[in-house]
Amino acid sequence: MSLPCVPPRRRLRPVSVLVLCLAALAPAVAPAVASAGPDAGPDAASGRADTDRSLQRQIEEFVRGPGGPPGVIAVLRRESGTRVLRAGVADLETGRPPRPDDHMRIASTAKAFSGAVALSLADRGALDLDDTLRERLPRLPAAWGAVTLRQLLNHTSGLPDYTRDAEFLRIVTADPRHRFDPRRLLDYVADEPLNFRPGSRYLYSNSDNIAVALMAEAATGTPYERLLRDLVYRPLKLRDTSLPLGYRMPEPYLHGYDVTPPPPQDVSEILSASGVWASGGIISTPADMTRFVRGYASGALYDRSLVREQRRWVAGASEPAGPGRNLAGLAIFRYATRCGVVLGHTGNFPGYTQLIAATPDGRRSLTFTVTAQINQAQAPDRLARMRAIQEDFVCALLR
Repeated sequence: MSLPCVPPRRRLRPVSVLVLCLAALAPAVAPAVASAGPDAGPDAASGRADTDRSLQRQIEEFVRGPGGPPGVIAVLRRESGTRVLRAGVADLETGRPPRPDDHMRIASTAKAFSGAVALSLADRGALDLDDTLRERLPRLPAAWGAVTLRQLLNHTSGLPDYTRDAEFLRIVTADPRHRFDPRRLLDYVADEPLNFRPGSRYLYSNSDNIAVALMAEAATGTPYERLLRDLVYRPLKLRDTSLPLGYRMPEPYLHGYDVTPPPPQDVSEILSASGVWASGGIISTPADMTRFVRGYASGALYDRSLVREQRRWVAGASEPAGPGRNLAGLAIFRYATRCGVVLGHTGNFPGYTQLIAATPDGRRSLTFTVTAQINQAQAPDRLARMRAIQEDFVCALLR
């Protein structure tokens, strides 16, 4: 159930639409919540408290700084317990703090879910990483036919990005809540050639994961939404995750804001999820995303041979870039920080910026949610600052 959406005070800026990429406030700060395991001694507890204070100070300063997001919530999960740190508010009208069970748009971290579906189907023999669009989706342009599932998953396909198409952008600009047929989104670029020979280079494209979902449907005769439920939500015990086609948000939710120029505009329900579907339409919670990334990064859903294939890294960064040095795998990224390596995905969508990451064994994880869209095109300085904060959180996770 959702509250009625407040009509937007201004139309989405063109740059906000382009980075569906999936492509001075001083709100109250909620205290950090920490849970330690029974084996944590006084020295460990003292060190953790010092680290928590440092991390807390960083996200408070980030929220209060120029152009800062109204809210931040981070969930760190280790063998010894879970820590939740948050700054700012989930809703500027009520002033309540962010919570791990608040719903939110997960943006392009939804691409990891399409990877989980595809690799689970490959594990069952329903798909193969070398299956081509010509074999599985013959209605798509013949010029795209040689593109493989593997190339879609690691963004080396060369498919043109439908979210950059002039007609798609015209429709979204005129009616942000327009209900698209998600299975026809690639039609917007069906008259365009590939950007390059498949497999020859990396280029992040929202079209890739639309095609992945369509291949999964074609291979099974099952709607993608049901595949998500059967292959991902249930095995990983995700309780509050869904892929809607409308613009409504389920209560309670983290409100997402457009913060430039002030005052912040609530854009939580300004766009229909049907226009991004498998590339960025999923709604979840920090708690569910913690469960997801721990299972996904560790390869809990499929055989180790597929985990090895998933971790064949190529040069490429997520959108926006994650902490440290980025490399791309099959619907997953490798983030090499000064303190060690985590695997995961990022995403941004009007009102939201996301990072999910975990150690390769899935035992330690981080979800980091910001209630404003931050990326290189719109806010390069804030992106650099956010990545530095995220790296400090990763270091706290790994130490």
